Amino acid sequence: MLRSGVLGICLFASIGSVVLPLSAQAQKPDKVYRLAVLCGVQCVGAAYVALSAELTRLGWVEGRNLTVDIRGAAGDQERLPALASELVGLKPDVVVAVGPAATRAAKNATGTTPIVMVGVADPVRIGLVQSLARPGGNITGLTTLVAGGFGGKQLELLTQVLPGATRIAALINPKNEMVMSLFPSDVPPAAARLGIRLQVVEATSPAQLEAAIQAAVREGSQGLLVFGDPMFHTPPQRLPEMVARAGLPAMYLVREVANAGGLMSYGPNNEDVFRRSAGFIDRILKGMLPADMPIEQPAKFQFVVNLKTAKALGLTIPSSVLVRADEVIR
Repeated sequence: MLRSGVLGICLFASIGSVVLPLSAQAQKPDKVYRLAVLCGVQCVGAAYVALSAELTRLGWVEGRNLTVDIRGAAGDQERLPALASELVGLKPDVVVAVGPAATRAAKNATGTTPIVMVGVADPVRIGLVQSLARPGGNITGLTTLVAGGFGGKQLELLTQVLPGATRIAALINPKNEMVMSLFPSDVPPAAARLGIRLQVVEATSPAQLEAAIQAAVREGSQGLLVFGDPMFHTPPQRLPEMVARAGLPAMYLVREVANAGGLMSYGPNNEDVFRRSAGFIDRILKGMLPADMPIEQPAKFQFVVNLKTAKALGLTIPSSVLVRADEVIR
């Protein structure tokens, strides 16, 4: 569990040399606002650094006009309701909730405190908000996907580097309500269209990841589609290391995982999404209501290929795939 001030130690320290803009100087020195951050695993990484940097640029400085309280569930979603209640009890001005489970926990904990959600693919489908244009209630923020066939596109990219593959495993977290809402109508139909036999393996906690990967290997899967969940990409190197030991080519959602040794990733630019969430926090602290703030979708998607990992797996990435990559790690 992370306590107040850790965000400043872990993240703001790296940007302490940023020159504060005039907006920072204009904030009332006697008014200190409270920001709460709730995430399902660890509230650390490049995306959180981007959030902190943008808050600083907008004039919100921990220790001057901002107090930050952080709670991470270390991959145990069962802890999120208690952590959300604990944070709400601190009476924050805004709660940042990362992922669908954290957002649901925050929503259940308070119907009045503004919540900025990050990392929820389709909040309308799972009933967190009324609509993207008019969310209503106390939740706004950013989605991570443009709904409709995203997982199928990830699977298609994976098959293009595995042209002879006939069986691919999909790793999911069945406790992630967003996954269970999107996956069935997205990935299995895409697999059928591509002529792929799909094996679904499940993990609901970090301790179950190794067994899920081994189940994929045991059943003869030739690749792995990691269907996005915060537990699967935090910390970014954990899953790629397990997958490398199993010798499975894998597709991930988050760029940081490809940087940490994953073969490929395709998904939104997480740093950009978190950076933009700072704008929601800023506007709420200045008086806007979440109900009046339309939810935004990702503006940037990234396809990353790690050639070092491909070489270790004995794979040759087709030039037709490489030319589509936004980043190639050599």
